[in-house]
Amino acid sequence: MTGPALLAGHRPDPDEPVLELSVACTGLAVMEEDRGEPNSFVVASYVTPPQTLWTEHARTEVVEGSREPVYLSSIAFFRDSAATTDDVDIDINGQTRVKLAVYHVEDRCRGTTPIMLGSALFRLEELLQDERRRLRLELRWAEGDVAPRGIAEGDVAPRGIAGNISVTAWPPAARLLGDAGGGGGTAPAAPVDESPAGEFAAAGAGGTTTTASAYASSLSEELRSLFGHTMSRAYRLPAAEVEGRGSRRHLRVLEQMSESVLSFHVPRQYVKLLLEEDAARLRELVELGGGGELLSPRWDDLRTRTVSRYRAAAPAYRETLSHLDGYRGPSFKASSLKADGKLEFVPTNLHVQRMRVREEEEGEDGPGCERTYHVITFGTPTAHCRGFENGGLRKLIQQQESEDAEEKKRGAYTYSPRDVVRAREIAGRIDALRAQVGDLAERLSGAANERSAGEMQRTLAALGEKTRQLATLCDCKLLASASRALHEARPGNDDDDDSEHVDLGDNRDGAPSLERSGDEWEKARSNVIESLERVVRRADQLLRKEDSLRDNTTTTQTDQQGDGRSTAEEEEAYLGEWSEALQPLLAALTVGVAATSDRARKSVAFLLLLTQQDTADTADLSPARYRRDVVFCQALAALVCGFVLQMRSHLLDGDGAAFLRQLRAVGLLAQFESLLSNYGDEPAMLEDMSVGVADLRRVTFEVARAATSDDVMPTVSGGRDGVNVRVPLPAAVFDALPRELLEDEEGTGTLLLIGVWPVLFSVGVNGREPAGGFDTSLQDDVNAESLSRLNAYHERFKELLLPEDRLLPRRSRSQTTTTTSLAELLRCLGQDVVGAGRGTPKNVDVLRRAAEACRRLGGARFTSCRSAKDRTAMSVTLEQCVVARSEHGMAGHVFARALDCMRSEGVRRELPLKNVGRRLYAFAAAQVPYLPELYRPPGGTFGKGET
Repeated sequence: MTGPALLAGHRPDPDEPVLELSVACTGLAVMEEDRGEPNSFVVASYVTPPQTLWTEHARTEVVEGSREPVYLSSIAFFRDSAATTDDVDIDINGQTRVKLAVYHVEDRCRGTTPIMLGSALFRLEELLQDERRRLRLELRWAEGDVAPRGIAEGDVAPRGIAGNISVTAWPPAARLLGDAGGGGGTAPAAPVDESPAGEFAAAGAGGTTTTASAYASSLSEELRSLFGHTMSRAYRLPAAEVEGRGSRRHLRVLEQMSESVLSFHVPRQYVKLLLEEDAARLRELVELGGGGELLSPRWDDLRTRTVSRYRAAAPAYRETLSHLDGYRGPSFKASSLKADGKLEFVPTNLHVQRMRVREEEEGEDGPGCERTYHVITFGTPTAHCRGFENGGLRKLIQQQESEDAEEKKRGAYTYSPRDVVRAREIAGRIDALRAQVGDLAERLSGAANERSAGEMQRTLAALGEKTRQLATLCDCKLLASASRALHEARPGNDDDDDSEHVDLGDNRDGAPSLERSGDEWEKARSNVIESLERVVRRADQLLRKEDSLRDNTTTTQTDQQGDGRSTAEEEEAYLGEWSEALQPLLAALTVGVAATSDRARKSVAFLLLLTQQDTADTADLSPARYRRDVVFCQALAALVCGFVLQMRSHLLDGDGAAFLRQLRAVGLLAQFESLLSNYGDEPAMLEDMSVGVADLRRVTFEVARAATSDDVMPTVSGGRDGVNVRVPLPAAVFDALPRELLEDEEGTGTLLLIGVWPVLFSVGVNGREPAGGFDTSLQDDVNAESLSRLNAYHERFKELLLPEDRLLPRRSRSQTTTTTSLAELLRCLGQDVVGAGRGTPKNVDVLRRAAEACRRLGGARFTSCRSAKDRTAMSVTLEQCVVARSEHGMAGHVFARALDCMRSEGVRRELPLKNVGRRLYAFAAAQVPYLPELYRPPGGTFGKGET
């Protein structure tokens, strides 16, 4: 049979269930022991003829102590995850038989064997042919007249029946079996895309539904190529009553967890970039000692040792890249491999946690308000292979900065890696201007040969502008001091070969002194300016002479005839005069500019050499360098996943244009949540993470039109100084974007670069507090820094005059319980952060409010703990229930049940199984009471296991 057709108005989604059943029981048997009410759950199995073997398909959560249980988790049948179209073969139809077996479990915590109370059978066509698509069935004992062990027989009437079970089919399943067994009605008409994404696409592309369909379809297909191996669970949660409405409301929740090929794709690209960058730095250092410009013995020895260290560092990166290129395993790195050196650049356990909430009301046709939420979960970005004996990155960097400060106090000037980054950026801009000046000089020479006055004037103006820009860049104290340092490191200029650092005398701000040894940098800059002035003066003279000749054309022609010279001969001589007059001046200008660019490049190379003075006797380039590369790469892979999902989610929800305007004007807010504790190795991990997250400020995103239908993978470029990520959008989506978002008027370019605002909030939720208390100073500092940055983002956000509720669910805006203004929310967050620093180390309100602020500002959410499978599971399930209650009106009385349901039967329960082969969260029984109350796993879901 053909697969299901979605209801009109629902956009195609390969992860949408094709059949969803909710179940509830009534009149369940009383148990013999203490005549207590049962702790029941339902197991669903099915078989489709001609198959004869039953397949266990799903189970509900355990509802404790109730004879009338209503189960929150649905029994959902999903499409084949390998399917590529909506019309696919599935193994259920109208003749499929479904068995619902109800079990009682005596003690969830001890893992006792469940007792089956009874079961019921039905065919799918019986359910779907019912007018209300609802069946009420008797639960019969498995052994005929023999009561199941533990049932109090006197409470069962009639004999052999353990109660009743009701099963309901929900849309879009209502029409899924139109051709099954001759029943179920006719198949629906072809769906019309009435989703917000369809509306947005139609508006941007002339209003055609074909284009709108292509828009949504292309986005969905692209997401499937980046994210896969999806696990799904469905829930039906009752919603609070709305004043003035008598009908019942409920929330249809779809929970999903996916892997991503970006877990390996991004590290593979970034490690390659690091190798290329180090190769370029190596060439610069080798050239620094050649070309007839030798260094003094002391500095050349340091250069030689630094070259050796660069060469020694390269094999580790090459081996990592080789392993990543040859990797053919799962698309995530399991927690058991977090200390595997071959995979240390890959984030641990990176998964996408997705929750889609749809509000539905009895008696209403079609879908209600719908919203999708994403959280990227991954293990703390840290260098497990490097160990934590000496602390993390934050400590290592602070030690280096402290040593630099001491050197400055002793009167020696030192350069930091940050200085090198800044100088290299300026040198790169000088080199780009050198190429532009050379091109303009050739154009000016060509205009002179053709004696084109207009072209000469235009080209001369452009040449002057570019040369002056170059001269302005050269007026940089950092490059000038680096040039002086290089000059003094040449043989004969290095007065004190025993000194550790280049001494700039009394000129502490780095400005060079022209009186000492002659300043080559200032001379080169002055030569460029003088060369430009000579070119301008000579060109002006030629142009004035041209004007004078034009005014006296008649007189000139008469004089030429009287002298016996032809006009052609005079013109040829005159042309030669223009060319001969400008060529040597232009050559001097281009040579001077090239020399300045070369000087800048060598000065930067010498700066790099100076940063290696303190590690001259070590084998490594820097204690923090490799570790920082590892940590940043893990954080970068997660960030790329978050950006891709956040952008496509907004495009599909119909507010893509507004969201992209926000990104263009303010940048992407990336909010990282850490659950690391304040003892053991985890503070050092938090040090790593805080630096890695802060380094994401060096990342920019560039959204471009996909070159082909296969162009879906993000492309990473740049290096340690800055990373650019090109994210392609399908042509149908890109062409629907408003033209003002594009760089060029034709609309064929890219969106402007999008910056990143990373923030990190951390609260340790694990373990028992020691008698002396936790040292939370690191956690407090990290939270305070991020709070300041989050407030700064909010200030810029307000400048756009965006309504603060624009990111709340559309129909829920009048119903949501979220009434706190964003400014008030941030004020409360500030109080929580300060309070945590005053002796409340487990104030999880910090995490809750930071996550809410991020969602309302349109940011991307990331959650981490040591391995991203236990504490992270508690956090994301809590966030899902908080969102369902605060943003969609879930009834408060089911909050605790929904939380336990998602933790016991939701997708996060599968992550420990994928990692260590057990469906148990790795919490010890003695540990659980010391977790914050809302972060405790349900009984029977945890046990001492691997992390």
